[in-house]
Amino acid sequence: MSDETQNLIDGRAGGFALAATGLLAGAAVAAAGGGVAAPAGIAAAVLIFGGYVAAQRVGLVESGSAGRRGLPQFEACAEPVFVTDFQGRVAARNPVAERMAASGPLLAPWCEDPRASLYRLAREARANGVAAEPALDPGQRVVATRHGRRSLLWRIERLPGTATPGLAGAGAPWLRIDAEGRILAANAAAEALAPGATRVEALVADPPLRADGVHSLASSGRAARAVVMPGEDGTRDVLLIPLDVAEVSGLVPDHFLEDLPVALARLETTGRLTYANTAARALLGPRAEPGANIAELIEGLGRPIAERLADTLRGRALGRSEVARGMVDGQEIFLQVAFTRTMLDGAPSLLAVLSDATELKTLEAQFVQSQKMQAVGQLAGGVAHDFNNLLTAINGHCDLLLMRHDVADVEHGDLMQIRQNANRAAALVRQLLAFSRKQTLRPTIINLQDTLSELTHLLNRLLTDKVTLRISHGPDLWPVRVDERQIEQVIMNLVVNARDAMPRGGEVRIATRNLRLEQDLHRDRAVVLPGDYVVIEVADSGTGIPEGKLNKIFEPFYTTKQVGEGTGLGLSTAYGIVKQTGGFIFADSPPGQGAVFTIYLPAYDKVEPAAAPEPEPRRPRDLTGRGLVLLVEDEDPVRSFAARALRLRGYTVLEAGSGEAALEILADPGLHVDIMLSDVIMPGLDGPAWVREAQKARPGTKVIFMSGYAEDAFVGGDSGVPGAGFMPKPFTLNELTQRVKETLEG
Repeated sequence: MSDETQNLIDGRAGGFALAATGLLAGAAVAAAGGGVAAPAGIAAAVLIFGGYVAAQRVGLVESGSAGRRGLPQFEACAEPVFVTDFQGRVAARNPVAERMAASGPLLAPWCEDPRASLYRLAREARANGVAAEPALDPGQRVVATRHGRRSLLWRIERLPGTATPGLAGAGAPWLRIDAEGRILAANAAAEALAPGATRVEALVADPPLRADGVHSLASSGRAARAVVMPGEDGTRDVLLIPLDVAEVSGLVPDHFLEDLPVALARLETTGRLTYANTAARALLGPRAEPGANIAELIEGLGRPIAERLADTLRGRALGRSEVARGMVDGQEIFLQVAFTRTMLDGAPSLLAVLSDATELKTLEAQFVQSQKMQAVGQLAGGVAHDFNNLLTAINGHCDLLLMRHDVADVEHGDLMQIRQNANRAAALVRQLLAFSRKQTLRPTIINLQDTLSELTHLLNRLLTDKVTLRISHGPDLWPVRVDERQIEQVIMNLVVNARDAMPRGGEVRIATRNLRLEQDLHRDRAVVLPGDYVVIEVADSGTGIPEGKLNKIFEPFYTTKQVGEGTGLGLSTAYGIVKQTGGFIFADSPPGQGAVFTIYLPAYDKVEPAAAPEPEPRRPRDLTGRGLVLLVEDEDPVRSFAARALRLRGYTVLEAGSGEAALEILADPGLHVDIMLSDVIMPGLDGPAWVREAQKARPGTKVIFMSGYAEDAFVGGDSGVPGAGFMPKPFTLNELTQRVKETLEG
């Protein structure tokens, strides 16, 4: 709190105490006298107190000794200077203002309407820190500046071209500067701040010097008001009046924003940068220097920066943040930028609040990518389901035809061609399901060394004569629990991809090793948690993958091959299988060293004794059987084939095209059904829904579901039927009859 403000408070307190004492004294006398004297005494005391308050209101009585106090910083000034509160009550004067105190109301000698000018200037200075308007004398103007938390400093300033009395003897730092900021003269207080300084920038820590602005002194860091008065021949007299930082109340110089954790930048109305704190410079990069235009540092994604600045100056969209993009050290960054119009030392300016949105945009890109992958995955799953129904009918009827044609028949070869191509189509459908992570996995505990050894012969057949294969294993590989056929598919896809990357020949290297992670491993957009992993690396000596394509190679249908040379499903299929297995797959391409695909598979828990592999069920040679089968399938070709196949093996078959039709058949209590064979996805009641309803009356009936989707999505848990079997589509005649017989005998 400044001395002037404290004196004002003390003076007002003393005056009110005096009036209050009079009030109490009058009341006491009245009480002692009693009778008619009592009301009269109280009334007199109230008149004394009220008269004092009214006199203060109109300025006839000043608060304590405030009006008699001087302003040592302005004692040498030949123009009047005084301090008031926000209501215009005088708290201190310099000697010139003291001599003119009896000339009338405040500002009377200089303003045509003193009360109106006092109100306007006080209101504007309180809001913006400084206010000014011309005086009656054409060579003067009245200036009001914020001087503390509740006080204003008033002075009558001479305009350029008029002489300014010398201030060399002022108690505050004084200096005379030219138009370029060179120091022409200075008093002892200014010399003490920066001995031998030749420019004004040596005294303030946040140049350039602003008239009536709040600056930070370079020597002490304290806040000071720069009172600038024009002199002769373009020179200026500058008084640096120290201020308490706590009293600046929002008008602190930018220097005090330097170490804030929030990125702040001050701009001129044209967008030119005048100041950026440490956090803002870290975001905007080394080009964020005073004088640079903000539009050259960042660009708006939706609207140009210049348009946003213009809207902010007009009072539209104040404080609303938008995303902008910039380049710092060759890296693309995204920033949330909010512009706000402010007043600095009486002039309009802009304040920019920035925050790093790069991670937010990355998450947004990941979310968009995940949505795209999910949509394509759902499409792939739906297409695979329909394809599996078609392939089931094709394979099934082909099997029925093969039962009537032996190898010697002419049609036998054509039927085998149909069957082989149907199997190839089924393999493509499995790739779609693997990409959408909806294929049925049959995990077993395996040793990758044994699996790769058995796969070596097939891998060599996939490679050309110009490409060699080299496999190396780490010692004592830990076991993993995966679907062996699916992992083989992943290795084959990666090897084929490596082969195609080396048209002139080269080497494909497959290496395995154990890895124990003690802390999180951050790779690309994934986090590999601590634990034990078995790592598979598939590397080639080809040309590698361009950096801009590394983040796209696992996308479905994305390929760099020529038209007709690839479907773009190989790597996305490998990605889907590995992720569904619970592992991770990453791609690296060091310049000039080919590509390296790294797979992390969780090691099987070695603490628990490894369970012995389940023995494969004995395949009965006689696939005939007896029993009543309720077959529910909405696809007519699939239902027709399955019914004929089961009847050929000796079963009695009841057919239904929907779950509702199946429940109508089961409404006969005298009908004994041995097994219910149902599709999962059907119009109306789906497979699990109608089976659960049927089992309320027939709890012991055995159930087999068949579907082109994954098993774990429908069987078991709350959404499935506990104890039910599952048969993935497409299936052959023998697979169908074998599964039905095993279930009935189990």
